[in-house]
Amino acid sequence: MPKFFRHRSAQTVIVLAVTQLIGWGTTFDMLGVMGRTVAPDLGLPNEAAFAGLTIMMTVSAIAGPATGRWLGRYGAARVLSAASLIFALGLLLLAAASDIMLYAAGWIVIGLGGALGLSAPAYTAVVEREGLNGKRVIAILMLFTGLSSAIFWPILSLLNEAVGWRLTFVVCAALQFFICLPLHLFALPKPSATHVEGAAAEIAPVPLSKMAQRKAFLLIAAATTITTFITFGISPSLLEIFRQSGASPAFALQLGSARGVLGISARFLDMLLGRRGNPMLSAAMGIGMMASSFLIMLAASPSTPLLISFILLYGFGAGVMTVARALLPLALFSPREFGLQSARLSLPQNLANAIAPVIFTAILDRAGTGPALATAAVLAALSLVFVLMLMALVRGARATQPSPVVPQEL
Repeated sequence: MPKFFRHRSAQTVIVLAVTQLIGWGTTFDMLGVMGRTVAPDLGLPNEAAFAGLTIMMTVSAIAGPATGRWLGRYGAARVLSAASLIFALGLLLLAAASDIMLYAAGWIVIGLGGALGLSAPAYTAVVEREGLNGKRVIAILMLFTGLSSAIFWPILSLLNEAVGWRLTFVVCAALQFFICLPLHLFALPKPSATHVEGAAAEIAPVPLSKMAQRKAFLLIAAATTITTFITFGISPSLLEIFRQSGASPAFALQLGSARGVLGISARFLDMLLGRRGNPMLSAAMGIGMMASSFLIMLAASPSTPLLISFILLYGFGAGVMTVARALLPLALFSPREFGLQSARLSLPQNLANAIAPVIFTAILDRAGTGPALATAAVLAALSLVFVLMLMALVRGARATQPSPVVPQEL
């Protein structure tokens, strides 16, 4: 085990891995299995049911900048604890829903919980406790959190068959209240301010001018917003894409669950690379693999080997891009800026994610798999362009950095 992975780091990773797995598995990932079951019971079209994710992401986007301020004021542990309570309340509202109004209210509450409890606040908790080691610890954490759909889709499917969707939501609320809340309150190590102090906290890894920093932020925001739009849009409909492509329900579930395992493999590779890894290069590679997966599906007739090839490329590429998306702010900005920049990035990302599930569900239901995959391929190509522009900007900044002056001997 690497030396940097001390007991304190291990405790941080274990606590956040469990709570992020439950957090994603019982909220965003949940509709991938439950959406088309809940919709007819509430008398809603599929798009309206998946609009719960739109509500969730819109509320999360609006609350994102405020979350950054709350993280700085109260610390990540308290913010994450509040998220657990809010998630539990939102899931109970969904369990009690009898019409679209209460259903929407449940997703509004879950959206606030998402801003306070998913991704950026957890990564901020890592940086609070690990400082300059945060990049590597975040990569290790993401090894586990990428399994949320692989773990929770089968569990939710079994629960739904056994007790129905309402009691399934009650069980999800209990997981938030009885597992996540105590872990956030009592099990996270205390923040360690000694990791990042003084001038070191202000030093950015890349020597960018103020104008270049703004341009870099915009390029990161554009690239990551587009890729999250793709992945968040496709994820809830992935099983339906497989079914429309000829897969049986059981095989579709196996392929969907394999995506999480492939994402873990990609994140494990990033962890092995450690400091040798480059988030910008990883982003370009991940987006390229995603685009290739969409083009393969468009170019050939559906078959079992084709579906397996698709999930291999898409799952691994999406996993690589997920790590790159989390680490890009820490790779380009100073540790002290990490929480603020991550919160700022969450605003456009979550706004895009808010409409992505509805758009992809509508395209899939009304036009079929081909147009949905073509849309994803075009967007992936655009995102790749932005990443290449970011890499050129960084290369230019490093090329113009003055070389250190070496004193000459007399």
